[in-house]
Amino acid sequence: MTTMTTMHHHRVGAGDPLVLVHGVGSRWQIWEPIIDTLATSHEVIAVDLPGFGGSEALAHTTVDTLTDALAEFLAAQGIDHPHLAGNSMGGLITLNLGARGLARSVTAYSPIGCWNTAGRIWCQQSLGKLRALARTGRPALPRVLGTAAGRTAFLALIFGKPWALDAQVALDTATGAVDATGFDAALASFADAELHEIGALADIPVTIAWGTRDILLTYATQSRRARDMLPNARHVTLNGSGHSPFYDDPTSCAQVLRETIERER
Repeated sequence: MTTMTTMHHHRVGAGDPLVLVHGVGSRWQIWEPIIDTLATSHEVIAVDLPGFGGSEALAHTTVDTLTDALAEFLAAQGIDHPHLAGNSMGGLITLNLGARGLARSVTAYSPIGCWNTAGRIWCQQSLGKLRALARTGRPALPRVLGTAAGRTAFLALIFGKPWALDAQVALDTATGAVDATGFDAALASFADAELHEIGALADIPVTIAWGTRDILLTYATQSRRARDMLPNARHVTLNGSGHSPFYDDPTSCAQVLRETIERER
């Protein structure tokens, strides 16, 4: 057990609980474009996983130990069978929690684990190199990310429309990844990351959403594998969106999530 009973998080709204889980190198703020919309009908809990954002790292960080830590945190907070939504690494975490019978519904945006070996290595190497570049060039990041061209060159792996990002959002995204103490270990553990079983996912609404501009977990190949892995899930295409689609198309992202929740009701 990881004994993770505390975790930095943003909590707002009232209603059935909805837990939002970010990807590797990210923070709860990746969900900001849709939180206010969701909070009109739900108690939204957007977490910083251990080793990311404001949460302390685990002694041993893998995708599986992060999954266990989130399960323990939810139990400690009295959050019983929430709706879950996750992006990237957070997508696989929420799917595995759903398979354990810990969720009322699961919505996963571009979840990891639907790759072949080449796709997984591309993801690990490209993210690792991007973070190393950001760390080395940190003093120049405000200037680089202050331009549309700089944002496009630097953040196209993550966002479908990086040029349209607010410069401060872009800078916070990059520095958040640089400062994430759990990044290296979590990324290395992708080699063993998988959906362990279908389990209770067969009994709850599950949606897999993928942006057509996702070049990190390539839409054309990995969304197809997701359909093969989870044939009973609803599979949604987000046209024009990237790997983390919430800034690209917040309206569609919120709608996809709400539709999943409505299916449970």
